[in-house]
Amino acid sequence: MKLLAQMLRPMSRDKANTMLLLCACALVLAPNVANLPPWIVATCSVMLLWRGWITFRGNRMPSRWLLLPLALLTMGGVYLTFRTFVGSEAGVAVLTLLLTFKLLEMHASRDLFAVVFLSFFLLLTNFFNSQSLAIAALSIITIIVMLAAQLSFQYTDAIPSLRKRLQLASKILLLAVPLTVVLFILFPRIQGPLWGMPNDSRTARSGLSSSMSPGNIAKLALSGEVAFRVKFTDSVPSSHQLYWRGIVLDQYDGRTWTKAAASRRNSQTPLQTHGNPVRYQVTQEASSEPWLFALELPTSMPQLAGKFVANTSSYELRTARPITERIRYDVTSHLAFDFLPQADANVLKQWLALPPDYNPRTLALAAQIRRESIDDQAAIDRVLQLFRSDPFRYTLEPPLLGVNSVDDFLFSTRAGFCEHYASALVVLMRAMGIPARVVTGYQGGQINPVDGYMIVRQSDAHAWTEVWLAERGWVRVDPTAVIAPERISRDTATTDAGEPVLGGLLNTNSNPASWLRSMRFQWEAINNGWNQWVLNYTPDEQKNLLRSLGFGNIDWQTLVLLLLLAGATVMAALAALLLGVRRKGDPLTATYAQFGKLMARHGYPRQAHEGPRTYALRLLAADTALTDKHKHATRKFMTLYEQVRYGRAEDLSPSDALTTLKSLLTQIR
Repeated sequence: MKLLAQMLRPMSRDKANTMLLLCACALVLAPNVANLPPWIVATCSVMLLWRGWITFRGNRMPSRWLLLPLALLTMGGVYLTFRTFVGSEAGVAVLTLLLTFKLLEMHASRDLFAVVFLSFFLLLTNFFNSQSLAIAALSIITIIVMLAAQLSFQYTDAIPSLRKRLQLASKILLLAVPLTVVLFILFPRIQGPLWGMPNDSRTARSGLSSSMSPGNIAKLALSGEVAFRVKFTDSVPSSHQLYWRGIVLDQYDGRTWTKAAASRRNSQTPLQTHGNPVRYQVTQEASSEPWLFALELPTSMPQLAGKFVANTSSYELRTARPITERIRYDVTSHLAFDFLPQADANVLKQWLALPPDYNPRTLALAAQIRRESIDDQAAIDRVLQLFRSDPFRYTLEPPLLGVNSVDDFLFSTRAGFCEHYASALVVLMRAMGIPARVVTGYQGGQINPVDGYMIVRQSDAHAWTEVWLAERGWVRVDPTAVIAPERISRDTATTDAGEPVLGGLLNTNSNPASWLRSMRFQWEAINNGWNQWVLNYTPDEQKNLLRSLGFGNIDWQTLVLLLLLAGATVMAALAALLLGVRRKGDPLTATYAQFGKLMARHGYPRQAHEGPRTYALRLLAADTALTDKHKHATRKFMTLYEQVRYGRAEDLSPSDALTTLKSLLTQIR
């Protein structure tokens, strides 16, 4: 009960200000929780709670001899976790721990400023991992709270309410908006990520990698993260045609599929296309991999400013460097084609290799099917019929496999995800002398009814098989379509969206799940619109804007000069605005200034060192032209002004007090 009574008791000013600062620091650290190791999150949480308990109870701060060993211990943990102190992930971890430790040794004003400035710096690191509107909105809220906390420690007299401090912090933030707009429009655009580090390409991200082993893609199937978005210029293909080609894997060591060095060469492979092309634009998220995704097969080379894009002999699109930023590119694909219908036998050998002494039962099964099949197509059909008739299961949680993983899968567990079936089919094909390889990418996608973009998520990650048949070339064979046809034939449209209202921003379906889905689509459309608008402001767009303003082909020196001039103009306008507000002053000060001018005209100006009380005593004691009635009004005026300016009038609101002062001034006149 005693503790409860203490909790309900109003906090002192210092405690309330410190609690507000802790709240601001928690907002700064919150977005990085998902990207930091669990032990760092736990350590920082304990530090924040410890500091809050010390503030609440009014206890002494911990000794530096206690904090120093703890700090050294956590720094050692950072090094053991990241094996470095350099880089975005390790650097953010160090800054996060430094902030929470600094909160436990705040003894002077400089410590407060160190915490505030470190928080502002750490706030920027949130954009290393996400640049969504949600992070931007949270950052704005955090800045307002942080500014309010900083202002709270600056007041020496009566402190305004929290609402007024937050309003003042919001006004301070709004003053930065015009200069921010100028910097965004005129700052020389650079190629590369704005929020990133030089070694970000080595940072692990969720997505497909350049290798595949059992379970890799199954992990992605649970992720709702967006892999890329697509805007079709032509009609949207049907769901069974939406195979987004990524990486072709042709080298197998018995467990893991990788890409052979020989297949990385950039060369043109014979391709005969049929039918009409499909044109579309892809907005791909950062992946830390060099691969671009396109419907198979891409027949045009995407153009990326500042990036070299190559088309390999397997019709994979790749850049020279890993993709560490959101990019956008236009592609044209043909869905009907003959891919390498004629090939030399020596070339085909690379897609027949199998590691020795692995999967003997699979090799025996392949030999049996080969003997019983009249040609390669019949052998493929026999394997697919085996998957269809035997009790194989499609599951995200397949059992563990041993050394002979394909044997275990085909004859024991018979449960797996797409990579299990694709890998087993390729091994069987190669064992029969049929060239085959694994292709990884994405399959499917879902149209957002709000903005018309197709969203392809990490959960759409997929693996399938390509086999080479004489006179036909490389042919896609997807065993998943046999085991789980619903996985391939999913509708790309939203079947429960209801009747669209206001252009798709609302729907009339009363199903709660549909409302949640609609809200998700709306938010993703807003976020995508922001990304598209920002991405669209490329160096070329900046040049076009300046050219439309009459600057022609402007070089970077002139652009910097223009930036400085525009920035100076904006700063001058803001300064004039602020000086105008200051000249107007608050009504209370203006009324008191009018009183001073009135007295000065009668020969009694206020001295620079005189406060209201001293000035009033001198006026009332002097032999002035004031009558007793005027002196009474003057005494009441000065007393009320002193109360309102340095305290608060007990019986009057601020507006009523100002009205009374103006009335008394009229009487004095």
